[in-house]
Amino acid sequence: MSALEAYQTQLVDDSLSVGALKFGSFTLKSGRISPYFFNAGLISTGPLLNSLCSAYAHAIAKALTRPGPTQLPKFDVIFGPAYKGISLAAITAVLLHTQHGTDVGFAYDRKEVKDHGEGGRMVGVPVAGKRVLILDDVMTAGTAVRGALDMIREAGGDVVGVIMALDREEIGREGGSAVKELEKELGGEGRVQAILRMRDLIAWLKDKERHEDIANMQAYWEQYGVKE
Repeated sequence: MSALEAYQTQLVDDSLSVGALKFGSFTLKSGRISPYFFNAGLISTGPLLNSLCSAYAHAIAKALTRPGPTQLPKFDVIFGPAYKGISLAAITAVLLHTQHGTDVGFAYDRKEVKDHGEGGRMVGVPVAGKRVLILDDVMTAGTAVRGALDMIREAGGDVVGVIMALDREEIGREGGSAVKELEKELGGEGRVQAILRMRDLIAWLKDKERHEDIANMQAYWEQYGVKE
């Protein structure tokens, strides 16, 4: 496992400081007992949002310039699914411009269709005929992302990739990887990117010599982790 980059380490440290990332024992919606838990909703101050969205922007910029078949395709619009993804995608669009010289549009959806004013469910830059990158926080089964994918396609957009804060790198109930299945649907390897993966959290724990947490994470990986 390679060493983390500065923006990844900063995000882990900041997330731990407010309890957005915790190590321990947590029951997931799937019923699995996880040794860690991540809740992006607790990242809710200016400095913390800057840390998270700077990490999104760094990860996107890196993926756009990565040589080889895992390079993220260029895109025109970053899409934040309601509600949590709206602010994160907006801030990330700003930071892509100010920190990386990458200028893209921003769009999001409403939970309820608006029947007055401009109407409709989609807000922001029109996605019709545009290449779209979906921003998400954590992917397990990929249900939220697939909902956004269907909505964007219905509006005439072409989803070329997904960026998430954390890839849990877990197998689903059917024994496959939700990320790998989505990548295949979107065009191949590299279409789903993440700031952090479970293996990165293990690397961080090893650097801190947190041996009990390392053992719990590795046991969970052996049981549920996606094997290359």
